[in-house]
Amino acid sequence: MTFISTTTMATDNGHLNDASPSAVDQTVVDAIAAADIYHSAGTTYLHIDNPLTSNSSASSNHDTNQTGAVVPPISLATTFRQNTPGEPMARDDPNSWGLGYEYSRTGNPTRGVFERAVAAAEKTKYCVAFSSGSAATSAVIHLLSPGEKVMSIDDVYGGTQRYFRKVVSPRMGIDVDFVDFGNKDEVQSKLKCGKTKLFWLETPTNPTLKVTCIRSVAALAKEHNALLAVDNTFCSPFFQNPVEFGADIIVHSVTKYINGHSDVVMGVVCTNDEDVYKQLRFIQNGVGAVPSPFDCFLALRGLKTLHLRMEAAARNANAIALFLERHDSVSKVVYPGLKSHPQHEIATRQQNGYGAMITFYCVGGREQAAIILQNLRVFALAESLGAIESLAESPSLMTHASVPDEQRKLLGIDDTLMRLSVGVE
Repeated sequence: MTFISTTTMATDNGHLNDASPSAVDQTVVDAIAAADIYHSAGTTYLHIDNPLTSNSSASSNHDTNQTGAVVPPISLATTFRQNTPGEPMARDDPNSWGLGYEYSRTGNPTRGVFERAVAAAEKTKYCVAFSSGSAATSAVIHLLSPGEKVMSIDDVYGGTQRYFRKVVSPRMGIDVDFVDFGNKDEVQSKLKCGKTKLFWLETPTNPTLKVTCIRSVAALAKEHNALLAVDNTFCSPFFQNPVEFGADIIVHSVTKYINGHSDVVMGVVCTNDEDVYKQLRFIQNGVGAVPSPFDCFLALRGLKTLHLRMEAAARNANAIALFLERHDSVSKVVYPGLKSHPQHEIATRQQNGYGAMITFYCVGGREQAAIILQNLRVFALAESLGAIESLAESPSLMTHASVPDEQRKLLGIDDTLMRLSVGVE
């Protein structure tokens, strides 16, 4: 992208001399290339009112900001005046998604601008925000009907598997099968034609960082007239855009990388499918699990530095992974950026970076793992991930304690496994 075009250059004495346009343009191109290591992501994240890089319908040149403020305001109003009964105002405000404003559960200006920003970041047309990542997951399940089935990656976030296993299956009449999508025989054996309506994928997975080819699962979902939902929390929109590989739905725990500062709990669902979007918007309003305007303000602020934080954290993670891989007290390191990772090539193909999550196994058993976690210096022993500060935890005792023992054993989540969320220190 050429921002400057000139045929003259200033000399040291201040006079302008003729210069070769090609030479000048190449100098500018080289300078832009050196500066734009984030591939224009920062422009998209910062300028949702006039994004330059997104084809999202959430993008708009229409600017409703009449004050000139460079930061969207926090709209705390719970209700909005109508000039005509049943006719909400501000339907032309892009932050209302064409619906106008009537009640803040139904639509809020601050929430709307955040949703548009995430949609642009994920390169989708639509985004719907919820009060947590778990609420976002629940909204996707609400797209299904009793008697239908979900096929989920086996190594899935502990809270997601708990919800699937203890709420969705026994109370909603929607069976969930947990599979390794890399095992085609297992997938085919559990696939029920006409019944399996949703494929649920994490890549990389939490906590063993298994990477799955999104394009392959998307083709399988399309073949069976089902939806593919990808939880993209670990990569963030900066390192991976599942819609580019055929995903129908992208889910994020905004609490993690998008917000990135350990001070907001929130989730989003993104899609290009208008029918799915309309159902999600109805569910958002009907269930009412909406984030507060202030949380949306904070998360939008976090999104604006996502590219900077992800690059810094990934650089740190790569260095730590290489260090751990050579440490005598470590038996195994799992990081998609290492060539030793079994799906390193898949991660290289579909991700724009390897992320900042590391899993490793220590030598010496549970006692040694406890010694390590109780003697941390820079890292904090805490659940969650994706923030500017580095965090460490024991999944078997903390985030994935609710996973049945036999399932944890099959997945390799034992007491020597530790998960690191590398920050930007």
